[in-house]
Amino acid sequence: MSSLICGSLAYDTIMSFPERFSESILADQLHNINVCFLVPSMRREFGGCAGNIAYNLKLLGGTPYIMATIGMDGEPYLERLAEQDISRRHIKTIKRTYTAQAFITTDKNNNQITAFHPGAMSLSHENKIENTTGDNIQLAIVAPDGRDGMIQNADDCARLGIPFIFDPGQGLPMFNQEELRHFIEIATYVAVNEYEGEMLAQASGWSLAEIASKVKALIVTCAERGAVIYENGEKFEIPCVKAAKEADPTGCGDAFRAGLIYGLTNGKDMLTCGRLGSLMGAIKIEYFGPQSHKMTAKEIADRFEKEFGYRY
Repeated sequence: MSSLICGSLAYDTIMSFPERFSESILADQLHNINVCFLVPSMRREFGGCAGNIAYNLKLLGGTPYIMATIGMDGEPYLERLAEQDISRRHIKTIKRTYTAQAFITTDKNNNQITAFHPGAMSLSHENKIENTTGDNIQLAIVAPDGRDGMIQNADDCARLGIPFIFDPGQGLPMFNQEELRHFIEIATYVAVNEYEGEMLAQASGWSLAEIASKVKALIVTCAERGAVIYENGEKFEIPCVKAAKEADPTGCGDAFRAGLIYGLTNGKDMLTCGRLGSLMGAIKIEYFGPQSHKMTAKEIADRFEKEFGYRY
């Protein structure tokens, strides 16, 4: 079953500073800061919401079509997607800029300093959903991306009759009340984490209950407390699946959304969709990086059955 994954593709450069930032920054000189952190550990990961969601969806046996923009340095990402047998046909290369990139430095107290360059992501509106009409798309997700691209993709999904999940994520502050209300009114589902849910309620001027009443389902992930799904006046509590180890939370939300999408496109009830999302988040957290975990669809199904007592 085909799904359209609208969102970002990015490179994440992750560095570790073995000391504390606070010991290298003079509090009384913040107005005149000039510091250098020696980072003996560094790794580069493939990331971005669209890439992460598609990777997890492919593990489950789904058919993701990524709709995203990359820059002049995007060839390694395209090669990786080819290795994963993930379609690249709706990824547009913008040769006048770089691929979106995050540079993240973490100190020994897990404090982080991040620099983010949006690059080609800011030009996501140059890609068009009309080009996907022959792919029998059952469901789309409008995940964090360039502002204009998110607006365009949501409007085009609605115009073309493609049901979609609105997933504003870290892009939520880019939109005003009128724009957020428009997203919600034309979306089929809304997916947020707990903090984003509160932000969305405040920024839209609608309570979570009001938002839930305007879509088929509102999905709110709550980290170690699992998730809550509001559907047709019902509230489903989704337990958190305990991970074998907690290596790295980066990309857990995207893994959850892949489980949700797989369930929805395969006709599963919302409780099963939420449970599958919870399981995928647990699998992801056991590995460093958002796309380094490797399991077969059967292994995932077996683990689901062991966790919940039935086969999805």
